[in-house]
Amino acid sequence: MSKSGVQIKFVCDVMLGTLAKWLRILGFDTKYSKDFEDEEILKIAEEENRVVLTRDKLLANKAKKAVYINERSLDEQIKKVLNELKINVDEGKILTRCILCNVKVEKIEKEKVKGKVPSHVFENHDEFWICPNCQRIYWAGTHWQNMEEKIKEISNNMNRRI
Repeated sequence: MSKSGVQIKFVCDVMLGTLAKWLRILGFDTKYSKDFEDEEILKIAEEENRVVLTRDKLLANKAKKAVYINERSLDEQIKKVLNELKINVDEGKILTRCILCNVKVEKIEKEKVKGKVPSHVFENHDEFWICPNCQRIYWAGTHWQNMEEKIKEISNNMNRRI
């Protein structure tokens, strides 16, 4: 969230797919496609009031709102976006978006995922979420814990809570 309380939305260029995925994990509405051309990115940003995240200085200069990402490490890229735009992560939004298609996931009854997830997952978890677009099913497994640990690590390195 920005300090004004408005959720900032992003569009990432082709070089920032991993950053796009992690911004989605953090709950940010983040458009990304390997097929986006620069002009399409600019159009999306303009029409949908999105901040362009790019590794291309020329594209950054063309956009009304952009963050030029020179950093190589993912942690540094995330910190750059959060610090430069002076935004905080809303803990209630973490892990609420599909990391593949950016749609908000929805809670789904356990019985409805039977046979759609590995049997050991079904047996060991009670809460599941599904992407209404691509039908990917999510649960709070070890990958979830790993993501939460990474978020805490980034937060600690920023010397402020995200």
